[in-house]
Formats: sequence, C-alpha cells, structure tokens
Amino acid sequence: MIIALLAGCGSFQDPDIVVDLRVLAMSATVPDQVIDVDPTMPPKPSDILAQLVPSTVCALAGDPTQDRRLRWSLTMCQENGHERCVDGDPLTVLGSGLLDDPDTTVPEPALCATVPANGDLLSLLLLSLQGDTFHGLDGIQFQVALRIGAEDDDPALDIYASKELKVTPRIPANRTGNLNPSVDRFDARPGETDDTPTEPIALGRCVDQVSPLAVPPETKVRLTPIESAGARETYVLPTLSGGSATFTESLTYQWAAAMGGFSKGDTGGKRDPTGNEPALFTDWQAPAAKDLDGATDVTLWIVQRDERLGVHWYETCIRVVP
Repeated sequence: MIIALLAGCGSFQDPDIVVDLRVLAMSATVPDQVIDVDPTMPPKPSDILAQLVPSTVCALAGDPTQDRRLRWSLTMCQENGHERCVDGDPLTVLGSGLLDDPDTTVPEPALCATVPANGDLLSLLLLSLQGDTFHGLDGIQFQVALRIGAEDDDPALDIYASKELKVTPRIPANRTGNLNPSVDRFDARPGETDDTPTEPIALGRCVDQVSPLAVPPETKVRLTPIESAGARETYVLPTLSGGSATFTESLTYQWAAAMGGFSKGDTGGKRDPTGNEPALFTDWQAPAAKDLDGATDVTLWIVQRDERLGVHWYETCIRVVP
C-alpha cells in the first residue's frame, strides 16, 4: 500500500507516533488472484471473468486525538503511481459513507468495500493489459484508492491511500495466489533486562480491553511477533529462461502508537548479505509522566506485510500508570 499525506492534514515529528488522522494500512481478502490461461492463445474475456472472485478491501485508519466521524470513499481504477484515481480515467466507486470514530465506537466499525468479480473489473483488466509491456505474463495490477477526511473538515484537507491488487496467469503451472500473512501472538517484556518475564499481550483496541498491560512512565516494553506456522509462504515465479524459481516470503512489521516512541518503526525483512535473519522485535518506550493526565491507555498498531501484496494488521493497548 502507498499512502500520501497531503499538506494541511497536520504534522508530526516522529513518523511512528500517530497524532493526526492517518491511514496506517489497507488490505484485500484476495490480494493476488491466479487464473488459468493458454500461453499460446489470447485469453477469452469470458474465460477470465469466470475465474475471477470478489475481493474485500479494508482500510485501517487511526485518529486517536479526535472524537469524530470520518468521511470516506473507495474507488477502483488503473494503477498509475499517483495513489489515487485520475479524473477522466475509467473508475468504479465501490463504496462511500461516514465512519463512526474508529478508536472509540463499539462495536468497532469497518471501513471496507468489495471489488466485484464483474464486467467492471474485467474491463479494467483488459484496459490495463493494452499498455502492459509483458502482455500480462507478470500479472495485471489495479488499485483501490481511498479518500478520507473528518466529517466537518474542508475536503481539501482529505488524505489518500491506495491498495494494489493483482491478477496473474498461472505460469508456471504450480503457481498459486498469495494469502495474507498471520501471527500466532505478540509477546511483551516490560523492563530493561532479559530476566523480566515475557507474556503474550492481549490484542484489541483500548476501548475493548478491561485490563490491558500496565507499566510505569518511560518503561521500555519489548514487543516480539510470534509467527504462525506457514505464515511465510513458499511460492514460485517464472524465470526469463522459461523455467521457474522457488522463494520463501520475508515478512515485515510496521509499528505505530498514539504516544511514546519505538526503537525501530519497521522490523523484519530480507536476510542480510551474510544470510542472517533480521530481528522482528521492537522496543516501545512509554511516555513520560509529564505528558500524561493520570493513568493513560495508549493504542499501538502493528501492520504485518509480505512482499506479494499481503497485509494483516493488529491493535493492542498498554496502560501507562504514573
């Protein structure tokens, strides 16, 4: 996902700390569809359409310092590198409306819309295919663009984000579509030493947790993803020589919070040149007592990504008690 923050939406010094409305991630239930085609013949549109399935696109928006509704729209169009749909290009509005406050509304509201497997999607794919240098062999990408802003704010202050989706031919024959990644849990270790006990941290928004993990101000909390079995998928890609190559996904973690700070805002990724796996954990430091108004529940967001358009996000809460 590519996110563009426009001038006028506010500012923040630490990119990992969310103090203004921000789109943290977008996901699709089917980020990468793989369809069967005959490489020796042009595909029939009806054959393509018969294999497509709907995909639900959702967005994670953080707005922790305001209690307000958000105005949004999701639109499908060609992928163009501009993180939004361009006026005059073919587009399909998938959904729009008002989102109740995402941080405090119970039950939690969902900002989602479905990409239908219909003629609109097929037309978009065929249009994108016309300008594709590789004639679709590496897949055809399109995007769902999000526009979002506060209900009563000037629309000129809206922010934008986009989610790329892909339809790919099954070349080689054992190629499969991507699934979104997952974790088993996140472990938390408050304190500076390895002797401090580690325990799973409860997932969920602050408003949904009765007794979140509690720590004093300025405490460091090490947060470590414990990945599910199979979270890192093995997949195959075609090679220029006509064969195939097998890869295992690398996963990354983006960390954000409403207060405090992180030792690293992004962890994970590919092995280093010597073959070592990168660390997955980060250390979150609780805010100082002077920045608190009594016991304060702080929202933390974690976004897990693979390199094949897969995304999964999680939310947790830490209570800072002076």
